[in-house]
Amino acid sequence: MTARKPTMADVARYAGVSLKTVSRVVNGEPHVSAEVQLKVSAAISALGFRRNEAAARLARGATMLTIGLVMENISNEFYSRLAKAVEAAAAEHEALVVFGSYEERPERERMLVESMYARGVDSLIVVPSSGDHAWLARHTGLTTVFVDRLPPGQDSDVVLLDDLKGGRLATEHLLAHGHRRIALISDDVRLSSVHDRATGYREALGTPDERLVVHGVFDPWRVSQEVARLLDLADPPTAFFATNNRAAIGILQALRERPERPAYVGFDDFALAEVFNPGVSVVRYDIDRIAHSAVGLLLDPSGRPRRVTVPVELVVRGSGERGA
Repeated sequence: MTARKPTMADVARYAGVSLKTVSRVVNGEPHVSAEVQLKVSAAISALGFRRNEAAARLARGATMLTIGLVMENISNEFYSRLAKAVEAAAAEHEALVVFGSYEERPERERMLVESMYARGVDSLIVVPSSGDHAWLARHTGLTTVFVDRLPPGQDSDVVLLDDLKGGRLATEHLLAHGHRRIALISDDVRLSSVHDRATGYREALGTPDERLVVHGVFDPWRVSQEVARLLDLADPPTAFFATNNRAAIGILQALRERPERPAYVGFDDFALAEVFNPGVSVVRYDIDRIAHSAVGLLLDPSGRPRRVTVPVELVVRGSGERGA
């Protein structure tokens, strides 16, 4: 049975003050003495009380809290899972979520943000593009939390994966199975997540053969073409590290038509990763933790930028365990 969440009435009883006094403290209203603020704050900490932001907005005569989620492409499994997780996390605060995809077009990302803001959605979770975000400073009433990537030129709340460690884990795993010619397959290296995963790869490998490093490929078909090109080299790679789920799928597409059986590890788990034989070894993380962290930061604004780093783990399924 789920324990009942503490209410402001519980806080008032614990602190020995009126409900109105607790409301004033929680909402940052003036004319509350420092001594009373300390008593109420201590009660809040002891009981684990969290304000229902949606209810607070309604009490002020505002509309139901709506959170905007702006991301790269909801057809990508990572983003569809993120959207579902954000929706579940927001529902715990009785908030609604609206979505928009910009497909790596910075101008569309800006249009989505400004369109949502114009319609009264002033709380946003954004997976930023590689474009400049200085224009966000014009929207002083906008609260934004960035997810998965650091926005260029912004000092904001952000929830990131431990991408550097993930890149190292994947590459060290392949090295441990005797591979030295390990190819890197990734998309836009200007994205902080891609950059950090590639940096982890380089740190683990030492001095990679730059002919085996591929950046700027976004869809599985392009990845499959690059994989085929690399395997046709006179001294081809014996293993691959794919920095996202689309790249891993592209590797699978390429190997379907090839006699070679290189090892490979992907970053991002995906639904069919266990179906293949062997299964796809991946760097995995808790997407619900990403969503809850982002929603938590959004509904508990601070005067200083905060960073949450979500840990990653290597899931071994067979594709990365082939020896050189």
